[in-house]
Amino acid sequence: AVAPALARLLLNALRAVPELVWAALMVLAAGLGPNAGTLALALHTAGVLGRLFAEALENTPKAPAEAIRLAGGGALTAFLYGTLPAVWPQLLAYLLYRWENNIRMASILGFVGAGGLGQQLYFSLSLFQQAQAATVILGMLVLVLGVDLLSNWARQRWVVR
Repeated sequence: AVAPALARLLLNALRAVPELVWAALMVLAAGLGPNAGTLALALHTAGVLGRLFAEALENTPKAPAEAIRLAGGGALTAFLYGTLPAVWPQLLAYLLYRWENNIRMASILGFVGAGGLGQQLYFSLSLFQQAQAATVILGMLVLVLGVDLLSNWARQRWVVR
């Protein structure tokens, strides 16, 4: 009773703080560079995915897992064969969606010193190097399009049936 409430509180706290704020805090804690951006995205994404996964699992029908338990299966077996198959497409869809969001957000986090292409773009723009800035923007566009294509392929292969 206490552990689920604490877990919910932690997940709410992680997702309540926007990625840019996490990035600013992580730059202070870990210094300039991609480590700060990675930590910021990981913290926020853990909160968002934790909440989405918890709600999906809570709303999954309990009858298949209960039937496995009544037939002598353990809790892990009941989860793997009774609950997970019903909720797996939704969990994967959430995971892919957040991956796409994180790729786009990583470009923005560089503006606060959290590394990556965003930081390259910031430097190029601040030095008035338009050709280099255009190249970085083109690289970001290609990256986002590639991630979108890969995500669509994964959804078609594993989610949409």
